[in-house]
Amino acid sequence: MVKIEAWENDKGQVAKYSIAYINHFVCTDDNGRVLGYDNSHGHHHKHYRGEICPVDDFVSYQDLVERFEQELKEFIK
Repeated sequence: MVKIEAWENDKGQVAKYSIAYINHFVCTDDNGRVLGYDNSHGHHHKHYRGEICPVDDFVSYQDLVERFEQELKEFIK
């Protein structure tokens, strides 16, 4: 399952987002989230097979969506 949620502020900017590839057969940790990005807890970070690391090179929400799509292709070959 691929789940993408984005919330805009009153200026039309993405204020909160969550992008995730969920597959309980591939990853049993992190509620089955194999790969994902979000900005909960006040910072941009990546989820990968139960590990969480900061996204230090954040450019934009659209950039992360494109990055996610590229990385997702590795799982659905």
